[in-house]
Amino acid sequence: MKIKAILTGATGMVGEGVLHECLQHDDVEEVLVVSRKSCGVIHPKLKEIIHPDFYYLAAIENQLSGYNACFFCLGVSSVGMKEEEFYRLTYILTLNFATTLVNRNPGMSFCYISGAGTDSTEKGRMMWARVKGKTENDLMKLPFKAVYNFRPGIIRPTKGLKNTLSYYKYFGWLLPIIKFVAPKYITSLKELGLAMIHAAAKGYEKNVLEVKDILVLAKK
Repeated sequence: MKIKAILTGATGMVGEGVLHECLQHDDVEEVLVVSRKSCGVIHPKLKEIIHPDFYYLAAIENQLSGYNACFFCLGVSSVGMKEEEFYRLTYILTLNFATTLVNRNPGMSFCYISGAGTDSTEKGRMMWARVKGKTENDLMKLPFKAVYNFRPGIIRPTKGLKNTLSYYKYFGWLLPIIKFVAPKYITSLKELGLAMIHAAAKGYEKNVLEVKDILVLAKK
């Protein structure tokens, strides 16, 4: 199946990496980036909508039809953030975007970047894990063709991309060691991007994908 995807978060490390894989992959026919600012990439497969308010999508809703995949890579860190604000920026924003898409594209597969340690019970001690868990759970209630929640742990960046988080410059040398001693906690950005593409194109038997699932699906 040829993929026509909507992608968010292209100005962040994960979104940029997934976009990079999409633009190189033969199964991806078109990518529509929806972003608050330009991702700065020019490619024959790429279209872009600059939209400042992800809580109000009526102005661009008509442009979001005709797609069969969404790679939702937009997200924020919970560090220093109160639960109410993190909930608004994570749960409300994501569900608003997803609900708009499913009304326009009921045959769409929705691939959501969550995180290792997400709490599916929504009752744990970690605020961010509860919010992410509720987000995952309620995404799976929407009438998409399929919803896949990706829970990467430590992500090895793709060389040459511009939005790699700064701390990788100082601690990147540790990644091969972590890969050796704790392989189930680390994946590359390339593997994550390929796994999302393969989930949309071929499907997967699980809705929640831990690192081991990401590694398997990346090779399919």
